[in-house]
Amino acid sequence: MKILVSVKRVIDYNVKVRVKADNTDVDLSNVKMALNPFCEIAVEEAIRLKEAGVASEVVVVSVGPKAVQEQLRTALALGADRAIQIDTDTMPEPLNVAKLLAKVVEAEQPGLVILGKQSIDSDNNQTGQMLAALTGRPQGTFAYALKVEGAPDNGKAVVTREVDGGLRTLSLELPAIVTTDLRLNEPRYAKLSDIMKAKKKPLEVKTPADLGVELKQHIELLQVEAPAARQAGIKVNSVDALVDKLKNEAKVI
Repeated sequence: MKILVSVKRVIDYNVKVRVKADNTDVDLSNVKMALNPFCEIAVEEAIRLKEAGVASEVVVVSVGPKAVQEQLRTALALGADRAIQIDTDTMPEPLNVAKLLAKVVEAEQPGLVILGKQSIDSDNNQTGQMLAALTGRPQGTFAYALKVEGAPDNGKAVVTREVDGGLRTLSLELPAIVTTDLRLNEPRYAKLSDIMKAKKKPLEVKTPADLGVELKQHIELLQVEAPAARQAGIKVNSVDALVDKLKNEAKVI
């Protein structure tokens, strides 16, 4: 069975994000970029399924300019077999990404598609669900655990997902779409030897035109603002003073 994994290039989660002076966007100059953490979990899960003999090939795909090849090479170093870059000037909005991925799914015919549940930059949490709708495949979102049973043509993906009341288990007929949650696994680190080998693994570049997709803008970015600074806390000398502050200043009691 072939597994397709979608990955995204984002600002490294250790970096403090800065907003441009004119508030038009986030400042990306001289900023360290990385593989989206949820996408990294998706790659790890696909590789584990391959190591378990469930999958025969892991293909990673990313949408964006040439710079995304860095993250694709990272995924290849982690254990993916080949990569596909869909070359765009900027990172398209979720619906356009889902349409592009749907064409890749149509061409590659994977038994399972795994995506991170969301990216840490836009936090939209939409692409996986949109892809499932466009491809007509069953979906299991926020996967806490994933198990594949049976053959790819008549098998099932058993997805345990986190919900407000606890855990819920779904049985999805393959081929299916799964989005990963934070506690699904702990991604490995790439070895230096694997990083070197990744440079020789195949990386194919396609364009939206190659896939027959016209990118349309549905969302307009008006302004970006940094979160409001939190006020410093205060110390009180007694319980009575604390209660007084909570009642008369914070007005929470």
